[in-house]
Amino acid sequence: MSLRTKRFAQAEETGVEKQVLVEERAIKVGRNDPCPCGSGLKYKKCCLGKESSDPEGLKEKYLRDYGIRLKNSKDVKGIREAGRLAIELLDLVEKKVGPGVMTEEINRMVHEYTVRRGARPAPLNYRGFPKSVCVSVNEEICHGIPGKRMLKEGDIVNIDVTPVLDGYYADASKTFFVGEPGPEGAKIVEVARECLKAGMSLARPGNQIGDIGWAIQTHAEAKGCSVVREFVGHGVGFEFHEPPQIPHYGQKGKGIRLVPGMVFTIEPMINLGEKDLRILEDNWTAVTRDGSLSAQFEQTILITEEGFESLTPYDLG
Repeated sequence: MSLRTKRFAQAEETGVEKQVLVEERAIKVGRNDPCPCGSGLKYKKCCLGKESSDPEGLKEKYLRDYGIRLKNSKDVKGIREAGRLAIELLDLVEKKVGPGVMTEEINRMVHEYTVRRGARPAPLNYRGFPKSVCVSVNEEICHGIPGKRMLKEGDIVNIDVTPVLDGYYADASKTFFVGEPGPEGAKIVEVARECLKAGMSLARPGNQIGDIGWAIQTHAEAKGCSVVREFVGHGVGFEFHEPPQIPHYGQKGKGIRLVPGMVFTIEPMINLGEKDLRILEDNWTAVTRDGSLSAQFEQTILITEEGFESLTPYDLG
């Protein structure tokens, strides 16, 4: 979940895109460029791929250069436990979702179960967000505030949970059908699910952040859909939101290089219509400007030596 204020949602050019540019400029060394270690060899013949042989040096570099805190095995274990709770919450909600259910009921259920498990819901009171879970229906892209809205047959609803367990955060969401979906609902949910799979497929050491966004954008647009720009994936684990940001659009071969120990969310928000959005008067709920349906799937990802591990694993089909 990437909670943002209205100001952030309207600050694409000076916010997300600016950070992406900073990150891109930080990665200037190409495979055939002189190695920055000063050996005189090309990067590909010298230090390319060797960064992980000095994990402490890499940890210091990523914290110094990008503000990214790489996670050790103890941290990963803690986030994985929080991730198990996140999946329990989504499974619980899935059994409840149906026509006639009020979104506030979903909030109550998530809150009570989270507390009963000895955890706390990160969204509650985060920058003033008033509930324990985000519930976004149909044209609502994200950050929907649970209340008196009743789910009805044919709706689609995204449930976004972030439990904090023993000081560790894990973040996950799914979009569910309410009863039987119409053709548009079925399409956008399937495309959003496929987009998460596409992004995760490029989450491996040596790739770059831009590769993930490129894969998502390419797939979404090939299906005639669009990618929301204003809300992005993010580092997670020690805090709700940490560096780096993970845009769900972009260019292949751009951005910070992925290394083992990075933990972040991939959470593409995909619209059936245009990518543009607006924020409602509650200063939280983002909706599609053209009123088209929007869907999202999210998992918390760990970059490993071999590839990635989802710390909030559920079946993407």
